Amino acid sequence: MRRLEVFTGAGRRRKWSDEDKARIVAEIVASGDSVCSVARRHGLSPQQLFGWRRQLREATGGHSEADEVRFVPAVVDAVVPAPTAHRERKAARKADSGIIEIEVDGITIRAGRGADATMIASIVQALKASR
Repeated sequence: MRRLEVFTGAGRRRKWSDEDKARIVAEIVASGDSVCSVARRHGLSPQQLFGWRRQLREATGGHSEADEVRFVPAVVDAVVPAPTAHRERKAARKADSGIIEIEVDGITIRAGRGADATMIASIVQALKASR
């Protein structure tokens, strides 16, 4: 059974507490429903709900769970192309631009100027462990 609100007389604005706004915005994530369906369920326009969500994000410093850093698996293509003179010239030009190339078993790691040595060592160790 659904709740039905009937407005009679002159229309007036409803007042929503900050707790109610936060609860309704959290319902979007918790239920997995679209903004439109949550808005319809509470008698709101989707634009109003988007505005509340933006206000909540700004109030919390602009960070949400979706903005946090997430790690994804890396895909390594181990195809070993035949060395050519063109490739060697290209590698020589890159060396002048401050880029370090490490090639191990057909896998090339390129590190730019200022790259963290610990991070590069970790990547090389991970590649060795996967072999």
